[in-house]
Amino acid sequence: MKTILKTTLTLIALVVLCSCNSGPQAIDYGNDGCHFCKMTIVDKIHASELITDKGKVLKFDATECMLNFVEENNTLSVKEFLTNYYEAPTAFINAKEAIFLISKNLPSPMGAYLTAFKTKKASDQAQKEHGGKLYTWESLKAHLINKAQ
Repeated sequence: MKTILKTTLTLIALVVLCSCNSGPQAIDYGNDGCHFCKMTIVDKIHASELITDKGKVLKFDATECMLNFVEENNTLSVKEFLTNYYEAPTAFINAKEAIFLISKNLPSPMGAYLTAFKTKKASDQAQKEHGGKLYTWESLKAHLINKAQ
């Protein structure tokens, strides 16, 4: 009887610990849906996710969907903003540290032509090849908010 109780308590503890993961979650491309627009996430360069202060992970098919969601839910406490980036599709970087390029020559899922880059060197090279304008996280937010108004 004690062994069954110990095993049960151990399993419950493991379930609780595993469900408290507050880090990024891999996106199941082709199956996961965007939390904002509800489209299926298929693009491995432009997807993003945010992690709330409570550890809930919300997935998006594009950074602009994530920003639009936050704009509509401005009381949401966000711990971390993450984005896929051009140099390593499916990998995540902190969106606040990314450099963003808006270029009509680099399409993105929601039509904002918005692509994230991990390094300044990579973003400068892409801008040289594709044209467009570079943004930091803060200048991108301001640009998208002004564009929506």
